[in-house]
Amino acid sequence: MHKRYTLDIMQESSRYAVGIDVGTTAVRCVVARIDEETGKPSVVGLGKSSNRGMRKGTVVDLSGPAEAIDNALGEAERMSGYQIDEACLSVNGSHIVSTHVDGMVAVGDGGHEITHEDVLRVEEVATMGKIPPNREVLDVIPHAYKLDGQDNIRDPIGMTGTRLEIDAHVVSALTPHVNNLQHAAESAKVQPSSIVLAGVASARAVLSEEQKENGVALVDIGGATTNVAVYEEGDLRYAAVVPMGGINITNDLAIGLKTDPSIAEKIKIKHASAVVRSENSGVSLKHDGEILSFNTEEIDDIVEARLEEIFEAVEKELKRAGRAGRLPGGIVLTGGTSNLSHIDDYAKRALGLAARVGKTTGFKSVVDDIEGPEYAAALGLMLFDSESHGTSGKKKDNKQKQKGSNPLAKFVSRFRV
Repeated sequence: MHKRYTLDIMQESSRYAVGIDVGTTAVRCVVARIDEETGKPSVVGLGKSSNRGMRKGTVVDLSGPAEAIDNALGEAERMSGYQIDEACLSVNGSHIVSTHVDGMVAVGDGGHEITHEDVLRVEEVATMGKIPPNREVLDVIPHAYKLDGQDNIRDPIGMTGTRLEIDAHVVSALTPHVNNLQHAAESAKVQPSSIVLAGVASARAVLSEEQKENGVALVDIGGATTNVAVYEEGDLRYAAVVPMGGINITNDLAIGLKTDPSIAEKIKIKHASAVVRSENSGVSLKHDGEILSFNTEEIDDIVEARLEEIFEAVEKELKRAGRAGRLPGGIVLTGGTSNLSHIDDYAKRALGLAARVGKTTGFKSVVDDIEGPEYAAALGLMLFDSESHGTSGKKKDNKQKQKGSNPLAKFVSRFRV
């Protein structure tokens, strides 16, 4: 593991924004420099590391994700030249719950102007008693406010009234899972500035305001989980996580084709198709000097069976949201598994809606491959970090980072009495 450190003198300062997508199979990090005049971010560093110690989006061994975060950060730091101390992180897992809430507070006499503190107070009242104490509120998304009976107010700040009401949506996660994620990041010497649901982060990177207004569902198919985020009238209306993803397809191929999972992963990437091909043909793969042969009919049957299960689960979530078959903007696919050939065609057929693979276009970047759907969540996290505050960053020196002990041991030692 490497150790990040600072120089005491002659350090050049700048503002940067960082997003770290902590996935079950991989951690991806995006570093962007924020233009001081326009406030827009420009991607200057990427990092990726395979992850161990997580299962279906949740941490089961702190040392695994701690090491993966540390390695991904180190790669992004070397590319960008910035030392990273804070970042916006993703959270995942089927423990994520989406809840509709409402609440009301008295704000004073008729001449009282609504302040930001009043809004925070009505949000707190709305969540009180409706979100269990063992859950962490990740976000409160107000759909509309009501002030003294006036409905459908988007932003009440500055208006006058005596009674403020809110209709909102709350995304929450189990507190122990959030704490474990924070500990993993802190042991890698990075402080979480905020924590955002992975599907919401992907939506920030690939969905337009028009799509969110009309009605659209973001389906992020990662390694071990699939995030579903439904937007309508510009706001998040429903969010859920399905505990299945691309690794399930890989494992099915390994079992069905009687081959090693590493070979099955290569077959999935190079030769699999989400739509069954009309003609059967043979495909070959070179592995350890040996030529391995498989037929497309067998590959297609295995992939189709698992995709059917995944998209049936997605359909159930859309039904729970009351939006199955009722989204003008259709389905936008992101996540590494959305690189599977013809998966957009499969989604159209399975969900009965328009579907496309989301592209993270429009970003200034000095690195290649940033537009791949697997980087959507990390880019969205970076944008959230940029919009919230960004961080005053320091140029790191060019010395080789020193190798150290396991970062988890460093984390534990800091809290010993």
